[in-house]
Amino acid sequence: MSLANQIDQFLGTIMQFAENKHEILLGKCESDVKLTSTQEHILMLLAEQISTNAKIAEKLKISPAAVTKALKKLQEQELIKSSRATNDERVVLWSLTEKAVPVAKEHATHHEKTLSTYQELGNKFTDEEQEVISKFLSALTEEFQ
Repeated sequence: MSLANQIDQFLGTIMQFAENKHEILLGKCESDVKLTSTQEHILMLLAEQISTNAKIAEKLKISPAAVTKALKKLQEQELIKSSRATNDERVVLWSLTEKAVPVAKEHATHHEKTLSTYQELGNKFTDEEQEVISKFLSALTEEFQ
């Protein structure tokens, strides 16, 4: 099979995997709360610090509208709450509810396990091979942007 066909097959597999799950993480999520990738990432960010819609959008590199939609769903599930900034009543601050804390922690752990698996896979290759893989992934990522 040609390299081009292998890449095509690999990306197709990732697309199927992502469609059947909310995010590309390896292993099984321990939380029973069904969330989108955006919602899970917002919980992870809010576990670190209280934030605004604009700051969340900037950190996740997604549109403010996408953040607003995700925040609304998280609020409906009682996973986040809003408050007003003390120095500017116009600013809405978002934070986790007690219900969300274990969900956010579990998702962060799932991320760590996935990255650990990637590292283990990478360690099967020499430093030179890892450099070639890194260059290829960077070039492929640029093609998507």
